[in-house]
Formats: sequence, C-alpha cells, structure tokens
Amino acid sequence: MTPLEQLPIWAALPAALLVVVGAAMALIGSVGLLRLRSFYERVHAPTLATSMGMACVLLASMIVFSVLQTRLVLHELLIAFFMIVTTPVTLMLLARAALYRDRTEESDQVPLLSTPSGSPEAEMAAPDGAEAVEER
Repeated sequence: MTPLEQLPIWAALPAALLVVVGAAMALIGSVGLLRLRSFYERVHAPTLATSMGMACVLLASMIVFSVLQTRLVLHELLIAFFMIVTTPVTLMLLARAALYRDRTEESDQVPLLSTPSGSPEAEMAAPDGAEAVEER
C-alpha cells in the first residue's frame, strides 16, 4: 500500500485540481513562448504563467504532505519564495541585456523611448498636449 492511497478524498480533490490548474498555467506560458513573435513579447508569457502554475503545484504539494505526515509541511514556501524573488530579477536582466544588444546593433525591434505625457519634458517637446516620442 502506497502512502497516497491513504490520502483522504477531501485532500485529494483540491490537490488534484491545483495540480491540473498549475499544469495548465505552465502549458499556457509555454504556448505563449512559442506563439509570440519578438523577444520582448516572449519574456512575459512564461514568466507570469509559470509563476502562477508553480504556486498552484506547490500549494497542492503542501496539502498532500501536510495531510499524509499529520503535521504542517512548509518546505514549499521556501521554494515559492525563491521562485518569486528570482523570476522577476531574471526577466529584468534578460530584457535589459537584449535591449542593450538591440540598441547597439540599431535593430528595428527596439521599443521606442517615450516620455510620460505629464512630465515637464513632454510639455516642452509638445506644448499642444500631443504625446512626445523620443527618436532613436
């Protein structure tokens, strides 16, 4: 008899639902990685979707092992903390490196620099209230 056979139905159903939702979120992020065209569009889909997918799978793991071991299991919170901290940092580093590379190569995929419409630079550049866009 395996330990999972001892898992009560009231714990198995939410855990199974969370694993399925987490896997679906990871799949959506992977499809977004394949379907989107530029690097700048691609970095967002896997980062956002897999973070939520990871959270669902870790929550399911916490439920299952807390019920099976009859004590609160919180090891997964440490994994979630490190994933939540490192994923956005990695995204920013990759995006900045790609932006630097594309600007030095004068690529046409570089997003334009825009000045917020409420800033003094925008009012000086476009006194009639039109949005100012800085040229490359």
